[in-house]
Amino acid sequence: MNELVRINFDSERPTVNGRDLCETLQVKTPYTQWFERMKEYGFSENSDFVTVHKNVIRVDGTKMPQQHYNHQLTLDMAKEICMIQRSAIGRKCRQYFLELEKAWNSPEAIMARALQFADSQLALMRSKNTELADTVAIQNQQITEMKPKVSYYDVVLNCKDLITISVIAKDFGKSARWMNRYLHDKKIQFKQGEIWLLYQKYAEKGYTSTKTHNYAGSDGEQHIKPHTYWTQKGRLFIYDLLKVDGIIPLIELEMEEVYE
Repeated sequence: MNELVRINFDSERPTVNGRDLCETLQVKTPYTQWFERMKEYGFSENSDFVTVHKNVIRVDGTKMPQQHYNHQLTLDMAKEICMIQRSAIGRKCRQYFLELEKAWNSPEAIMARALQFADSQLALMRSKNTELADTVAIQNQQITEMKPKVSYYDVVLNCKDLITISVIAKDFGKSARWMNRYLHDKKIQFKQGEIWLLYQKYAEKGYTSTKTHNYAGSDGEQHIKPHTYWTQKGRLFIYDLLKVDGIIPLIELEMEEVYE
């Protein structure tokens, strides 16, 4: 079916652009006057039509914006307006809307919309499940990290400052990305969403402390973002790990050069 008048399918039911219909019906009266006259036939706002408007530049070129009014009409209202016109193009448009309405209400179209809605709901649930999995993983690590320490050595180390992986990486002349990838390849940590977490084998050893930070989002709302910090015990663990692979801190390299 060729498009006679543009139809909007973004809402729960099809709607017709008021200005498009006015133009298609070849109405000579200015749109705002014509539409006010159409409303006198008993059409109600937010039931038969909704009003939309936007700012446009005035025809005379002045910088002061001008309100441009338009309306989205239900198919029932559009059909009645076509009958009111009592013209050949009005009858043609009304028949066009009747055929479109018949197609919209066909079993095939109803099933297609139902499947589309089901797909969108499934995608939403998958997204929420992913967010939930991230939250559970972070909370599990935080619970593990909060377990009481059993040795005096752990208690002392736990009082030291926490540091980021980028600081540790800098000690070895590496980047945070390189260090995270190294620890991942060594099966020490894995990535959950946007945060690196330790595998269970290492999560209970007091190597890290996961904290959350508040930040203002681009939407103007306050959001929370988790971040993993390393303890001094974790720092020594990474040091021993790298030393086995022949990677030593820059400060030790400098000391070797001094004594050579």
